[in-house]
Amino acid sequence: MPISTPELLDELSVADARFAHAAPAEILAWTFDRFGDDVAFACSFEDVALLDMIRRVAPRTEVIFLDTRGHFPETMAFAQRLEDEWGLNVTRTLPGADADPWPCGTQRCCELRKVAPLARAVAGKAAWITSLKRSDAPTRSSMRIVHWDEKFGLVKVNPLATWSDDDVAYYLGSHELPEHPLWSQGYASIGCAPVTVKPLVDGDRRSGRWAGADKEECGLHEA
Repeated sequence: MPISTPELLDELSVADARFAHAAPAEILAWTFDRFGDDVAFACSFEDVALLDMIRRVAPRTEVIFLDTRGHFPETMAFAQRLEDEWGLNVTRTLPGADADPWPCGTQRCCELRKVAPLARAVAGKAAWITSLKRSDAPTRSSMRIVHWDEKFGLVKVNPLATWSDDDVAYYLGSHELPEHPLWSQGYASIGCAPVTVKPLVDGDRRSGRWAGADKEECGLHEA
C-alpha cells in the first residue's frame, strides 16, 4: 500500500498530466503495471464498458459491489449474471447494523450504506478504479484522472474521465456487451430503487438520481 509522500504525489501529478488525452486502456495498463494486483474496481454494474476493459487486462481484479440493500432487483440479477458468465472476482459489501435506522433516501443512508462499507473494502489497497466521467455532472467536471484520494487513503484512478456517454455507448455496441436491463425501460443513471427515477431533464442522465432531494453526490467522490 503506498503512503502519501511528496514523491508519490509528484508521480501521480505527472501521470495525470500524461494521461490528459490517453485512452482508458493506456491508463489501465499503467495502473496494473504500477500497483499490480493491489487494485480494486468499485463497480455499480452500470459500468460494463470499464468492467470489460479491466477483465481483459487483469481478469482477477477485485470488483467491489456496494450492496446497499436498496438496489433494484434488476441490478442484483444483472450483477450476478455478469459475475457468473465472466468469472468475476466480486466482493459484495453490506451495511453494518448502524445503517438500519437510515434506509435509502434518509440523511445518513449513503454515509452508512456506501461510504463506510467502501472504506472497509479498500482498506490496505494501493489503488481503486472508478468509472466516473467529467461529463456526468458539474461536480465532476474538473476531476483528475489519477490522484491521491484523501478520504480513503489510496490512489484513485478514473480511466473514463474524458469520455462521454456516446463513447461508452459506442464501446458497448462495438464489443456486443450487455447493458443494464433498466436502460431499456428508460432509466439512465441507476442507484438505489427508492431514490432513482427516469431522467427528469432531457439530456441529463443523472437528473433522476435522488429525485426530490438537493443532492448530486453520495459522498464516495467528495473530498
